[in-house]
Amino acid sequence: MRNKILLLLLAALLLAGVGRLQNSLNADRDALGLTRVTPLENAPPVLAFTTVALGGFRGLISNMLWIRASDLQDDDKFFEMAQLADWITKLEPHFVQVWLVQSWNMAYNISVKFTDFKDRWRWVKRGIELLRDEGIPYNPNATLLYRELAWFFQHKMGANLDDANMYYKQQWSEEMAKVFAKKKPNLQELIHPQNDDQRARARLLRETYKMDPELMAQVDERYGPLEWRLPEAHAIYWAALGLKKAQEHPAKINKDDLITLRRVIYQSMQTAFQRGRLVADPFIKQFEFGPNLDIIPKVSAAYEQAAEEDAENHDHILRAHRNFLRDAVYFLYEHNRMKDAAYWFSYLSQKYPSQPIIDNQPNSFPRNLTLDQYAVGRIKEDIGETSRDRVKSAIEGLLTQSYLCLVKDGEEDRSTGLRILADKVWEAYTTKTQLRNNPAPTGEPAPIALPPVSEIAKAMLDRLLDPQRGLLPEGRALLRVKLQMPPEIAPAPGTTTNTPPETAERLSANPSSP
Repeated sequence: MRNKILLLLLAALLLAGVGRLQNSLNADRDALGLTRVTPLENAPPVLAFTTVALGGFRGLISNMLWIRASDLQDDDKFFEMAQLADWITKLEPHFVQVWLVQSWNMAYNISVKFTDFKDRWRWVKRGIELLRDEGIPYNPNATLLYRELAWFFQHKMGANLDDANMYYKQQWSEEMAKVFAKKKPNLQELIHPQNDDQRARARLLRETYKMDPELMAQVDERYGPLEWRLPEAHAIYWAALGLKKAQEHPAKINKDDLITLRRVIYQSMQTAFQRGRLVADPFIKQFEFGPNLDIIPKVSAAYEQAAEEDAENHDHILRAHRNFLRDAVYFLYEHNRMKDAAYWFSYLSQKYPSQPIIDNQPNSFPRNLTLDQYAVGRIKEDIGETSRDRVKSAIEGLLTQSYLCLVKDGEEDRSTGLRILADKVWEAYTTKTQLRNNPAPTGEPAPIALPPVSEIAKAMLDRLLDPQRGLLPEGRALLRVKLQMPPEIAPAPGTTTNTPPETAERLSANPSSP
């Protein structure tokens, strides 16, 4: 009897010790990411049943399905593979790799099987929704899922490698227009909604698109200002959220995953700089893309931070940073932001003093060029040194775009900058060719001379104001107002504007004449 009591006491002590050790083991397994000990919440009935009823057999069944799915992928049978992958996600919702493969399969492999852009967009959108609405909620700390979702916005939707990319951008912009009430995004009214409409749109943002307006505001403050109707802003958001989750669980994170998330951010910022602003064209009722010049300081800082953190790609990142600075100076000059252009030209000179800044000109070091010479040099990269026709065509293009910017919202500064650039290109060409531009015996200029800029500008303006081949009536009227020109004179009844007046009179007097 006495021995039995001792054995019972020993068993109780051992059980207590095992209990304490088990708690410690569970904590260690959770910290190392070896298993998930927290229960699955808000799971659909099918998933809840399979995770409980099948028990340990779930892993065996999912492995068999995964092998079969891999064989189907090798045979390019993506639709059948999609169904198997769906079953695997229900059996093993914390198997991150299957979410990655399934979403990629939808957005990339299946979508390109269709020629109709609507069908393609349906599969691309489904791949995004799979990660955003299902994969991430089941695996909120899996940085790979955030990286993949950000990549879809950056690459599949934002880049131009898919010939349907403009359709994707248009569809996404229309979806975001519902969130922002078809106006310029205002995050504060979604953070602190004051009426039913704002509350409904805030709920749409949170529940449908799974985005937090407060975090969006933080991202906009750190990396922006961003245009939230374009995909680059969403790529930055999801990558930033992935970094935030990584900071909450540093023991589970691979350093390389953090680098890829930061890479998505600075690459998307670069794209946003190049074409991250929507420019409304009131006459064709569409948006065009313009550069977002306000984020230049933050893009530059992001490149420099990335170069410090990624030793393996340090030189490549700095090379990309130098190319970005070259573009930044030129874009600022083109938009008549001369003070900012001069600042960044000086920064480029200090940061990369020993590297040429104009392609195919090995002596184009920053110390050898002025800001004006650099801006004109960028044009010459495309048009050649002294090709009269190409230089004239380039000046015509700059002047035409200068006039067109006057009829677009918020493009007045770019209009002025383009006119200045046209003048500089003309001056540079004239200076370069003046030794050969000697007067002919009759006193006429040599054939290589260009007409004055004012003459070229008048020809371009006449072309835009031509009622038959120029802008739409509303555009012509607005352009005349901006240039302080008198209103357009309507053609006489029965005549066409492209018929010479004397011919019209002769035809009216004698309709049978040839």
